[in-house]
Amino acid sequence: MNSSPGDRNTAAVTTEPRSGRARRFTAELREQETVKPLELYFDLVFVLGFTQCTALMSANPSWTSVGQGMLVLAVLWWAWAAYAWLTSVIDPEEGAVRVAFFGAMAAMLIVALCVPKAFDDRALAFAIAYGVVRIGHLALYVIASRDDPSLRRSVLNIAVSAPIAVGLLVAASALDGLAQGALWVIAIAFDMLGPAFFGLEGWRLMPAHFAERHNLVIILALGESIVALGIGAEISLDAGVITAAVLGIALASAVWWAYFDVVAIVTKLRLERAPEGRERNALARDSYSYLHWPMVAGIILIAFGLEFTISHYDDPLDSVHRFALLGGTAIYLLAHVVLRLRNAGTVNVQRLVLALVLLALCPFGLGLASLAVLAGVNILFWAVIGYETIQIYDERRYQLRHGLPVEPPTRTG
Repeated sequence: MNSSPGDRNTAAVTTEPRSGRARRFTAELREQETVKPLELYFDLVFVLGFTQCTALMSANPSWTSVGQGMLVLAVLWWAWAAYAWLTSVIDPEEGAVRVAFFGAMAAMLIVALCVPKAFDDRALAFAIAYGVVRIGHLALYVIASRDDPSLRRSVLNIAVSAPIAVGLLVAASALDGLAQGALWVIAIAFDMLGPAFFGLEGWRLMPAHFAERHNLVIILALGESIVALGIGAEISLDAGVITAAVLGIALASAVWWAYFDVVAIVTKLRLERAPEGRERNALARDSYSYLHWPMVAGIILIAFGLEFTISHYDDPLDSVHRFALLGGTAIYLLAHVVLRLRNAGTVNVQRLVLALVLLALCPFGLGLASLAVLAGVNILFWAVIGYETIQIYDERRYQLRHGLPVEPPTRTG
């Protein structure tokens, strides 16, 4: 059987013997690119976390709550991304790793339960539970890297930044207001920028698996939009609610199309074709760990805006919910623009223009009912999708989607 690029990528890493009692107590390397059931099960606690972010913002809609929701989402995202890197090296279903993942899920569940009060009376519990999640991740990585000095050095490097981040969150639990928010920002910066400053050469990943994990988390975030529509429609089911629900699913579908029609495929191809080592690792970090974060943030903001819209379809959107709906869509699109700029050195002009238009409209209420605003976003978004599908992607799109030989656009500039 031929080995995949991911198999070759991890060939240098060895673990304990695969037979006998020893295999039960150590980590085994991943041998297949396919995402395993335990990984999908593991993601369910993050689904709850995403839902709780929306709940935090919806409980008392304000600019402060939106800021807090985005800070919490950043912490949740980085925890998820850390385990995505880990499971691209080790098999989460083999040996004691399976039990360790159950433990991480338990800690992550506590994190998710604390989210609505993460800046209040559950701040300390949130920080401690998050610390357990991160320590569990580092411990599993240490086991997985025992026979790979280069990977071990990379793991030990982030073992410096992650505990500092957790410590800052613990310290922030004793504060409130701007001081608390500032410590959260610093903690997130320490956690996220650790891999950028401590080198990339030692990390390992299986490209197809890594890409699929991030594709699935976009689906999970979109699920929050569907949940928000259901929550918003709990009061009644009249013609206005039905119309808002249809427009809401249309917007979620546009978000799905914009990513999965071409972008996800091209990004995966680029990762698979990138040379092993520093170049591939940098591409994975930037394209997935960093740039998928604002995509997810945009989707969660859209969900927050949809929840209000479907239950107040006759009312104008206030500034906070208007930003959530328009600005969330814009943030999502801008992440796509930067992703293409990072990978191809070119700019997706139509998505950039749409994002800037939506941001420019955020300050203006214009007295429009929220249903009309949602309809307008749909019209603009679907117009861009139609233009791209017919005028730009054309034959290349067909080749990409049907697995025919095609080279991604060469990087220029």
